[in-house]
Order: sequence, then C-alpha cells, then structure tokens
Amino acid sequence: MGAITELANFVSGYPACALPAATRRTISLLMLDLIGATAAGLRSPLANAARKSALEAYGEGPISIWLTDNSSSVVGAAMANSAAASALDIDDGHRGAGGHAGAGVIPAALAVAQAVGASDSETMVAIALGYEIALRVASSRPVETIDTYASGRWAGYGAAAAACRLLGVSATETAHALAITGSEGPIVFLTASSKFDGNTIKEGIPPAVVAGVTAAYRARAAATGPLGLLDDNDRFTRQLLTGNLGSSWEIEKCYLKPYACCRYIHAAIDAILAMRRDGEELRKLRIETFPQAMRLANERAPSTLEGGQYSFYFSCAVAALYGREALQPFQTERLADARVLDLAARIDLEPSPDFASAFPVGTPARVVIDQGIGPEEMIVLHPLGDVANPLSTDQVVEKFKNISRENVHPRWQDEILSAIGNLETAGFLPLLSALLSPDGRHLKRERAEGDALLRILQDGARR
Repeated sequence: MGAITELANFVSGYPACALPAATRRTISLLMLDLIGATAAGLRSPLANAARKSALEAYGEGPISIWLTDNSSSVVGAAMANSAAASALDIDDGHRGAGGHAGAGVIPAALAVAQAVGASDSETMVAIALGYEIALRVASSRPVETIDTYASGRWAGYGAAAAACRLLGVSATETAHALAITGSEGPIVFLTASSKFDGNTIKEGIPPAVVAGVTAAYRARAAATGPLGLLDDNDRFTRQLLTGNLGSSWEIEKCYLKPYACCRYIHAAIDAILAMRRDGEELRKLRIETFPQAMRLANERAPSTLEGGQYSFYFSCAVAALYGREALQPFQTERLADARVLDLAARIDLEPSPDFASAFPVGTPARVVIDQGIGPEEMIVLHPLGDVANPLSTDQVVEKFKNISRENVHPRWQDEILSAIGNLETAGFLPLLSALLSPDGRHLKRERAEGDALLRILQDGARR
C-alpha cells in the first residue's frame, strides 16, 4: 500500500470518539495560542492584504474572518485567517517538522466545519488529523534532502486532511486530495534564497491552505492526483511517515512561542532575559548558535517587522533593552529606536561547533553578556515553550492577553477565553461567535432577523 493511501485510510477511518482526552486538551490550548497570534497579527500589512484580497478574489460569503466584521468563502476566509495567524511568527511549531502546522490546519478546519455544520467531535478530530498528517510529512524528510524549512511546503497536507475529514469524503478521495495538495502546493523559497525571509511571503502558509482546502473539494468532485507522491524512500522515511498511526499524536509534541520572532532566536532571548538587569550598561553581547541559524536574513537595521523577526541582532537587542513584553509582539516604533539599532550593530553572532548537530531536533544558544561586572554566560538547550520546557496554561493565557491587547479589548478577551475554556463541553459555536467583532455580531443578528422576516413574507405569499 502506498504511503498516501495509508495516511488517507487513517484520516477517513479514525473514530472521532477515540481521540484521547489529553489530545483534546492540547487542541484547546493550541486554539487559544493561535487566536492570540491572529489577534496580534490582525493589523499587519500581511494580514490586511490577505483580508482585502480574500474579499476581492474569493468574494464575500458565510465564513467568518476572525476578529472582524468580514466574511468570505471557505477558501477566502481560511486563507485570510491563516495569514493573520502566521503574520508575526508567534504561532505554534514542531521541532521534528522544523515549522508551523497550526496556522495552516486550524483556519482550514474551522472554515470547512462552519461551512458544513460539522459536529464538535468531528471538528476536534479533524484538527488532530490535520496536524498529524502535516507533521508526519514534514518530519519524515531526511535532513540532508530538505531544500527549504518553509512550512508552506507541507502545511497544505494538513489543511487537506482536515477538510476531507469534515467533508466526509471517502478514503480514496482523501488520498487524491493529499496527492493534489502535495503536487500543487507552494514551492516557497529554497535554502539558497533564505535571505528573503524578511518579507510578507514568509513561510508560505496561506497559499498552502488554499491548495489544501481546494484539493479536498476537487477530490470530492472526482479530481485525481499522483498517489505515489510520498513513496520515494530517499525523500521520505516511511516509518516516520506512516508507522504506528494512532498510537500517539504529533500535535502533543508542538512547542509554543513566547516571542514574536523566529524560533531559532528564542534560546538566545531566554538567556538574555534571564541575565539582563534594568538600568545596567550593556557593554558586550555575544551569541553562539547552531549553524543553520546563520542562514536567516539577520539584518542589523531591518526596515520591516518581518525583517526584525528573522534577525538575531534586532530581536536580541529589543529583548536586552526592553524585556519580555516588548516581544509580545514587536511594535513598529522599535524599527527606528536608536538604542536598539546601536546595540544591534554591536552584537557578535557566530555558529558554535558545540551545536553543529543540534538542528532540527534542538535550537540551542550560548550567550555571553557584559553589564559592567565582567562577562556572564548562559547556555539554553530547550527554549521556553518546548516540550521539554513547556509554557503553563497560565503563561499561555498571559501571552494571549499581552499579544492581543492592541486589537481585542479586555471584555472581548474574556469572552474568547471563556469560549475556549468551555470548548470540550460547549463546543465550537460559542467560540465562533466570540471571534466575531461586536459589529460583526450586530450584522449577523440583523441578517438573521431579515432572513426570518423574509421567510414569513414568503410563507404568507404562498398561502
């Protein structure tokens, strides 16, 4: 049996009632984290452009564009929500995959679930399956064959898997959807061109969502794809791809990001935050990291937030001068901050042979800092948020409140927190309602009242 067929059988046949309680709790936590990331990135150039283009290219429709009063088609809303969720690089990730699944899977799953009126149990299992397929595809690639770590290269598999499960298509149709997605998803950029990380293309997750969701609908309409796509043993390790399906869940191995920048930088930031002292002169700052991290754009004076997110110099300077909250998320005024630019120009960054084999399993760093009393050193092997150093639920809630505060007022934050806290008992409808802006809720009520009045008038006319 081919790998895609085996994955499709698992997606189609896994019983929704069998999803472990721990996995469901993880999904609720990742939902909270992703909604926070969406709120933080809501007004970014990337998200603004995605919303505008969703409405212009995909049209208006019944599917909510989160935290706004806009709605679009299934694909348009999923793409726009994915763009906002991934805009500030503060969405969940996975070490084995070397990238981000949630910003692809969750927007796709909720859009299709809303479109078909899926049950809560089916929506929950679709999210778990979407993560599982995406992360297995990504993690099964031998390191020496990977030409890009951009998540858009594989996130579409997860979007397609979740969409197929919610559409109720057959295992054969699911297999073809996965094959179509893998064949037609975005190429993004290659390792050789990774200096272009600091732009609104970023990880290429939104177009992967478009490819994945569309592939599910196309397969349902009898489109076919190359089912042998994942059967190249030189490019995909079969045991990692399909072995022991259902025995554990990759979604439970995801990390959460406390800072709005590339995960490669987080270990260095953890060390800086642990050693920094307010008011002390920062005479010297040296960072040693794993060799792959040197491939980031690493601009000392970035002109965009995306450029800052992919720069050790800039991100670490902000952390050293302003602390944790300045990274939850970045503010655009930091790009012109003379103190940040001065420190960024003086930071030393170099690869360490000690960390040569760490990536992608680990993203460690050694930081040496001199604040006037001589050099102090710290090594961080597992940055905050890793499975080995997890954020607590309270820390995730605090992160949500911090990063969403500019676009979601406190009372609205509490509504979202309540809806996610009650997700397992009350289901997804309260959450979808809470994700509508106050204006959007008013419009929805007006439309519902108008539709009800129209039905009454039509019934009277027929009589």
